[in-house]
Amino acid sequence: METDTSPRPGRRPRRASGRRAFRLPVVALASAGVLASVLAVACPAEALAAPHGPSAPGPSAPASTLSAAPAVPAVPSGPAAGGARAAGAAGAAVTPEAELAALEPGYADCPALPAGVDPARWRCEVHLASPRLRIGAVDLPAVRPIMMVHAEGPMADGTPGQVWGAWRSGGPSAVPGGLTGTAAGGRSRLLGLTLEPVYGGRADFYTGVLSLRFALAGPVLPRGCAVGASVPVEVHLKRPAPSVWVSRNPPLVHFSAYDDAFTAPAPEGCGPLSGLLARRLGLPATSGNVISYEASYTFRMYDRLN
Repeated sequence: METDTSPRPGRRPRRASGRRAFRLPVVALASAGVLASVLAVACPAEALAAPHGPSAPGPSAPASTLSAAPAVPAVPSGPAAGGARAAGAAGAAVTPEAELAALEPGYADCPALPAGVDPARWRCEVHLASPRLRIGAVDLPAVRPIMMVHAEGPMADGTPGQVWGAWRSGGPSAVPGGLTGTAAGGRSRLLGLTLEPVYGGRADFYTGVLSLRFALAGPVLPRGCAVGASVPVEVHLKRPAPSVWVSRNPPLVHFSAYDDAFTAPAPEGCGPLSGLLARRLGLPATSGNVISYEASYTFRMYDRLN
């Protein structure tokens, strides 16, 4: 059963927030021709037409896990994303207490339950994920952490139910090389480029289906520029190994998920730079795209929520 994002009768729902808005400086240009000239100088054509390379092989699942579990596809090596499961500045692993403290604010986004269900049989889950992303020609091994909140439990007729709560992004991540894919583009504020995963309106935590948009921003890009702007990108997340219970009371669970088979369309809503941006990002791309993440989650039954 898919997460239902429509209002339901019963308790007064809290407003489910999407990604936090961010603002970037807007540079006024005399015309699209001036900007095209800037890019022509800063970004040779061969740099814009970045070829797709083969997917990097992922690590094999541990022998102690399911024997049929596939490897987790990974983007090229890079620093791990900050978040609940990232290492501390001194290299020490984050403690379970610190992970639970990082997850605690998510309970403020627990959604209202459908009418007629038993709160003692429904739980609010708070997930904190540190994603890695390859989309087209862009590799982002350290996307900012994302918090997801939803509720699940049996409906009045006994069928499985879900209600979406919130998506809280840690903010946009800088795309190496900026708009041009060059060292100069990466250093230039004018040619800067960021990417941020945004909830696309559909989630099914029973099957792993999640729809996403990838918001693109920069000083010379209009608001609303995104991959999946009109039709969100749909990913089908798979688990390479069973979840690991770190703690039972309070509950703390670790798990990994990935999709290496989704299609990424060309960016839309990007104004006169749409074509150049599509070539820079290597989009559309029907293969070679990978999203994977390490996540922690906790939960409380609704009859025990404050």
